[in-house]
Amino acid sequence: MGGRASTHAIEVRPDVVVKKYRMSDHDQPEREWRALGLLSRYAPGLAPVPVTADLDGDPPTVVMSRLDGVPVRGPITGPLSDALAEAVTRVQQAIPQAVLELIPARAGHPVELLRQVRAWSAAPPAGNPIVVDALRSAARWVARPSLDDLLARPGTPVFGTGDGNLANYLWDGSRARVVDFEYSGRSDRAFELAEVVEHVSVRRGDAAGMTAVLARLELTVDEAARLTECRRLLALYWLVRTRGETQVQQAERMSALLENPLRRGVGRM
Repeated sequence: MGGRASTHAIEVRPDVVVKKYRMSDHDQPEREWRALGLLSRYAPGLAPVPVTADLDGDPPTVVMSRLDGVPVRGPITGPLSDALAEAVTRVQQAIPQAVLELIPARAGHPVELLRQVRAWSAAPPAGNPIVVDALRSAARWVARPSLDDLLARPGTPVFGTGDGNLANYLWDGSRARVVDFEYSGRSDRAFELAEVVEHVSVRRGDAAGMTAVLARLELTVDEAARLTECRRLLALYWLVRTRGETQVQQAERMSALLENPLRRGVGRM
């Protein structure tokens, strides 16, 4: 999900990166080490190569290869747009289904998130009128019983990074690669795509550009319907997590998603 308090410390060396974990409540070190190994095998070049790990250390530590490139911030156009679409697709689909079935689910299931934002949005809103209106509308939407059934149904299985932060994509001028797998695991395609396009970092970067990236991806009818609600769910998560001008922007985003069914052009996003 991102947006959590810093869960690790990073030491960047000439050829490797050492990641030391301050928290392991979701098995973050194990998840990261597992993801690096799987992606190294099934999607070589997409993520850092695992070097060594001390998962029982104090603190737990994972050492991985250092990648060239800088975190993506925007604008997202041209070759970068193509590279991001390829990276998003590859990280989700590279691991064979027989292997994916054996991987633990990612941290944070859509139903868990639904219950969390329901509790958060139950408080009477106050403050900026734009935020108040968005929260009231969102509270009505999130209270719909049908959301439980929709989000509890299995979606298209993919490998999920567990964090849609735009800064987790590194751009070296020719390709995009992916880092940070602390919350990774088995997930579903619609939820992972929603995590990417609705992450607050995208609002601060190039929201239109990232939406255009995801518009390149083919979706089934069921994926499109699930994606609609997952995007709203993630937008509400960030609405209640942010403050100040960012929250106002997120409120405008939430309102737009509630007004727009987001189902134009089924088969393409």
